[in-house]
Amino acid sequence: MGADTSIQADAIRAAITDNPKTRARDLADKLGVPEGALVAAQVGFGAVPLVADPTRLTLAICTLGEVMALTRNESAVHEKVGIYENFRAGEHASSVIAADIDLRIFSRHWVHVFAVEKVVDGTIRRSIQVFDAAGDAVHKVFLRERSNIAMWDLMLRDLEGPEGEPVFEDRAPVEAAKGDVVKVETLRQEWDRMTDTHQFMRLTSKLKMNRLGAYRMAGEPYVVALDPSAVNHALQAMSEGSLSVMVFVGNKGCIQIHSGPINKLVPMGPWQNVMDPGFNLHLRADHVAEVWLVTKPTKRGPAISIEAFDARGMLILQCFPLRNKDGEDHVAAFSALTDTLPRLGQAEEVA
Repeated sequence: MGADTSIQADAIRAAITDNPKTRARDLADKLGVPEGALVAAQVGFGAVPLVADPTRLTLAICTLGEVMALTRNESAVHEKVGIYENFRAGEHASSVIAADIDLRIFSRHWVHVFAVEKVVDGTIRRSIQVFDAAGDAVHKVFLRERSNIAMWDLMLRDLEGPEGEPVFEDRAPVEAAKGDVVKVETLRQEWDRMTDTHQFMRLTSKLKMNRLGAYRMAGEPYVVALDPSAVNHALQAMSEGSLSVMVFVGNKGCIQIHSGPINKLVPMGPWQNVMDPGFNLHLRADHVAEVWLVTKPTKRGPAISIEAFDARGMLILQCFPLRNKDGEDHVAAFSALTDTLPRLGQAEEVA
């Protein structure tokens, strides 16, 4: 945060006070600091650093009862209300797989953690906020009326972190699409051999590609390029048809999943919003630059997904059908929905 840390912290706290309705990420961008610096500036003024141990932290969150979980990237915010249960720790990736809270946690990016208490409209709003090495938000947890405050107090005592000013690294650039034209046939042959969607990332890594690079090279029937408006069309069709889906939003440190229907859509300016009980999604539709309809073979049938990327090549969100009662990945209603989505260039042709 620089040599004049105390002066900068004072200035940050003043900016927060002067802009009470500005979202933290927007204010951080305006001030030219990472979002984590906004919270770090409030240490001693409502914020407490916690030990950046994802396992201990998540197990503590499991004791808090009903909370709201928030995971975001620059273009989408995913909010779910529920209880953290069934935590499974792993060396590189951990998970929470509960009825409502469904997370994949990538521990090495959980670098800075704070507990925050802030008075909002006369009541104390309590949250846990996790940031990566660059100070970008990885995951947040907000307590609710029915949360267990006694366990919150115990967590603060047990997980109080080290004193000292956090150091934020420079943000790494988004990896551009990476492919290899020489390996196109190998990509397609290996794609045909997949039996589970999780094998895809191992495949691209082996071929020294990434997700977007592979999509741009694979061609049909593996992928179909959709018009950027297809994501909004899909959300509208899902809400009208009461189709149960899985919506993935994530960043380097966390992926959060909603499983169920999408009902109420509320567009506001550039944002398309899902405003359902227990699930909110806020999507910057104007950030969507590429959309791909992807089909991967599995033992349970073809898995079809709609995947949106921004102009830099960052994955914004993914939508899959929720598996049917027989556990099959292929859901006819979702496949029928994807048939109605505008293909790339289709909008111009119609015009």
